[in-house]
Amino acid sequence: MAIYHLRATMISRSQGRSATAASAYRAAERIEDHRTGLVFDYERRSGVEHTHILAPENAPEWVHNRAELWNAVEAAETRKNSQVAREVRIALPHEFSQSERIEAITAFCNEHFVSRGMVADIAWHSPGQDGDERNYHAHIMLTTREITAEGFTTKNRDWNKVELLEEWREGWANTVNSCFERNNLIERIDHRTLAEQREEALERAAHAEEHGDRDIQVAQTLRALELDRRPLPQLSVGAWQMKERGEDIETVRKWYDVKAATLEIKETVQEIAGYFREVMGRGKEHVSSLADRVREAASSMDFSAYAERAMDVVKGFRQEEQHEQREVEKQAQQLENERLEQERSSHSCGFSHEM
Repeated sequence: MAIYHLRATMISRSQGRSATAASAYRAAERIEDHRTGLVFDYERRSGVEHTHILAPENAPEWVHNRAELWNAVEAAETRKNSQVAREVRIALPHEFSQSERIEAITAFCNEHFVSRGMVADIAWHSPGQDGDERNYHAHIMLTTREITAEGFTTKNRDWNKVELLEEWREGWANTVNSCFERNNLIERIDHRTLAEQREEALERAAHAEEHGDRDIQVAQTLRALELDRRPLPQLSVGAWQMKERGEDIETVRKWYDVKAATLEIKETVQEIAGYFREVMGRGKEHVSSLADRVREAASSMDFSAYAERAMDVVKGFRQEEQHEQREVEKQAQQLENERLEQERSSHSCGFSHEM
């Protein structure tokens, strides 16, 4: 199950952070900060699959050296509360191969960051030893100043616009979905909120019902059910790093709880889908009734009890159908018995007449 996650944050001196330290940690390298004299050595850190720096064509060659790049960034900032870099953290589909993960992020960064004049320092990370084995992700550190052949110049405030962030969010979804499509995979991700996606699915289900298209009605109803859940909670930079190291803290536990519940709902909906396919051939009213009752259960129950309750509804619906089927069979048998009795009576009457 592919999960959408893209979060952009600023790396600021007011938070006690530096671009040199952040880059060294994400790339598992050793970088000396020329401004402070501190050395950040993370060369023994594991879990870094690949690193790469992308830059505009007019950028000087030294930007491809990680230590020189981020020391130049730090030197260009003079205020004690300067925002020295932007970080974009992205979840990568575990369905992708390593080469596909690298290709997808590279294409996305070139289209949305480098083309605008940013330098992108990318680190692809594999899942932690103690965490979810599907947790492939990438850290993208971005410069905040324009760059020429001579080096960094002025801050570009347009890169801070909310509209641009939304464009990035949609762009990543399009990049991943294009790769899914090329590989003939049915998985898709969506950058919109769960509520927006669910509302759209319900509208499509209602439209399909009006036009008698039961296949689409069922598919969209199930999609609405799957989207009736909580989003993954946002983690701070520190909490995310603790999660990657497998440290047990409350915020990380909540993150894993929601993710586990999301996967449980996905599995439950797939099981419900199988039963929907059974019901499909029995008439539109059966499909509508089951969809309404499962949807009602999902909206009225506590999130943690959703999966269990949804299956209870399906089982109850199935039991009712079985009962109805037994009643139909009972009536059919009764009619058959009456028919046989009439035949016997007819034969008996005929024989007496011949005698």
